[in-house]
Amino acid sequence: MNPIISWTGNQHSLTVSLGDIDIATYTFDATDVPLESPRPFFHPLRTTAGEVVSVYRPWDHVWHKGLAWSLPNFGEDNFWGGPTYRRDSGYAALPNNGRMRHERILDSGIDGGGFRFSHQLSWWTEAGRHVVDESRTVRINASAKADVWTLSFDTAMTNVSGADIRIGSPTTEGRENAGYGGLFWRGPREFTGGKILGPDGSQGEALRGARAPWLAFVGQHDETCQYSTVLIRDAADNAQHPPEWFARSEPFACIGPAPFFSKEVPFRAGELMVNKYAVVIADGGSNSDRLGNLARLAEEVLQYGRGEGGL
Repeated sequence: MNPIISWTGNQHSLTVSLGDIDIATYTFDATDVPLESPRPFFHPLRTTAGEVVSVYRPWDHVWHKGLAWSLPNFGEDNFWGGPTYRRDSGYAALPNNGRMRHERILDSGIDGGGFRFSHQLSWWTEAGRHVVDESRTVRINASAKADVWTLSFDTAMTNVSGADIRIGSPTTEGRENAGYGGLFWRGPREFTGGKILGPDGSQGEALRGARAPWLAFVGQHDETCQYSTVLIRDAADNAQHPPEWFARSEPFACIGPAPFFSKEVPFRAGELMVNKYAVVIADGGSNSDRLGNLARLAEEVLQYGRGEGGL
């Protein structure tokens, strides 16, 4: 019998457990300082064996928060945190770090044996302008295999600023191959030097900027010396599918589908922008066959809301 999913929560965060392991904490009402662009984030994320596969406020980039939806070049504003890259001046600390403010919970609880949480957010610039209303839903499910669980992430953003906004990245501002922005995962420090893996046996730093429906990272843990796998899949109906990816193994571990990597995307006044992703957290390393199975499980999650996958 698979372990039962349960959850607890308070006014700022919730934690989902699988059996006696707390596999995910979602801080939906962040209280970070303005420089770090307060926004919801997942940390810690753990495998079913209890291995932590995320990092919070690493010293090199304190605005990195586990797994989070973060946009560094949102018009003139920064919903990523830290300095902003501009074509003529490079990185600079600007008075433009916005925040994603939790407004209210729409739905929460156990649904079909998994966990579901929906909430409403509003986006505010540092200058106090209300620019986006967002509805966000996350789901967490166990898999048929005891060593895998899945997280789905759905965001529906409406431009309420009254003006068109162009969403880009440092690359659209002129920094080569630095198109980060979107759903971004930062791995723990010990994953540095791990493996970036993609479809058809592709791997390595060359996948940064490449287009693919999914990408994975395999890292090794200190103390236990065990391996873990994180895979993220982009939904086929996302506007920029298949996306370009931001991925690194050195000097730190990270992957993220980056829909605004190399070309600015106009976000029209009043427009609704929807993006959906599936994240698979698995114990152990993964060869190409296992990655294919995990990618299919992620596709099932995106299509049906949960993966039944007999992995």
